[in-house]
Amino acid sequence: MTPRSSGQLRLPVHGELPSFGGATGWLNSPALTATELRGKVVLVNFWTYTCINWLRQLPYLRAWSAQYSDDGLVLVGVHTPEFGFEADADNVRWAVRELKIDYPVAIDSNYGVWTDFGNQYWPALYFADADGLLRHHHFGEGEYRQSESVIQQLLAAAGSAVAGRGAAQVEAEGLEVAADWASLRSPETYTGYERGRNFASPGGLVRGTRHTYAVPDTLRLNQWALDGEWTISEQASTSTTANARIAFRFHARDLHLVMGPAAPGASVRFRVLVDGQPPGGADVDDQGNGTVAEQRLYQLVRQAGPIKDRTFEVIFLDPGAEAYAFTFG
Repeated sequence: MTPRSSGQLRLPVHGELPSFGGATGWLNSPALTATELRGKVVLVNFWTYTCINWLRQLPYLRAWSAQYSDDGLVLVGVHTPEFGFEADADNVRWAVRELKIDYPVAIDSNYGVWTDFGNQYWPALYFADADGLLRHHHFGEGEYRQSESVIQQLLAAAGSAVAGRGAAQVEAEGLEVAADWASLRSPETYTGYERGRNFASPGGLVRGTRHTYAVPDTLRLNQWALDGEWTISEQASTSTTANARIAFRFHARDLHLVMGPAAPGASVRFRVLVDGQPPGGADVDDQGNGTVAEQRLYQLVRQAGPIKDRTFEVIFLDPGAEAYAFTFG
């Protein structure tokens, strides 16, 4: 047995690369199998297109695929939906195009591949060697240098000349910019009744029926509330009248909201305020105005100034907006 060289990671065997047979479709590639991938180093990435943690990982995935595909790396993105609308293959196809993903994507709308891997996280990375054996995994964001070192180590073991090569060049813009972790004090917060927490409208959350809500005079940090008429379902809160509002007391540089129009093909106008003033954000203009036209994650706030507790408000000028989850950066 050849000893490990200095600086190499210990990569024990964690079993064989599972099948992709549970996929319900493929994008950018014919269907791939674990058997056909023998001889290649395989990086499997579980993702769902509204996940901010995955969106911030995506620039690294693009860079690794570009830098190492000619050396024998195959990156397979497995899209397993968190929200119901992410199971729509047309939505996944739209996301792949909009996000400039050119590596193979397995559509896993029935959780078949997810189950075969025993996965529990978005995002998740699984690294398989050229013999089809799983050698490493990583869950969540971060540890990018270590992940790239694993790729290089497995490629070198397979005979590729990657020793001494520098790290891939990563370009991140907009939603893909790393979070400001030092100032981030607000957690991911869901607005459906299944996982909704910290709801502050008087009288509490009413399940499944149209109900008129109000925002209390004061919101504590990480509390949120509705104003106007809404219907709260398992995964989302849906506005049912014009000028319905959501308020959230948050502490972060960035605020995002996963949302979409309730009716296919519709659009809903909205206005965003932070402490009563229009904020900066990729999906709003300088007056805080925007339009919900796709089911996706929208960046509504990116602050340039000091980060402190602030009150966010989004007013939907038209009925029919579905809000799923707040995330922060």
